[in-house]
Amino acid sequence: MSEAALKIAIEKAGGHAKLGRALGISGAAISQWSQCPPLRVLAVEAASGVSRHELRPDLYPVPQPERAA
Repeated sequence: MSEAALKIAIEKAGGHAKLGRALGISGAAISQWSQCPPLRVLAVEAASGVSRHELRPDLYPVPQPERAA
């Protein structure tokens, strides 16, 4: 799921080069990612609008609503 989310994030940001510029790295570096690196998740989320929960569910699981007692 996070691999597909990364592809969507890249598309929404305008491609590898444009996302790279937003992150201060090269588009070529982004093209080598198989998943979003942990230190880049929040920046990719801000640049693309794809949630951290989708990009890295292993690091940012979807919060579960608290159940009433």
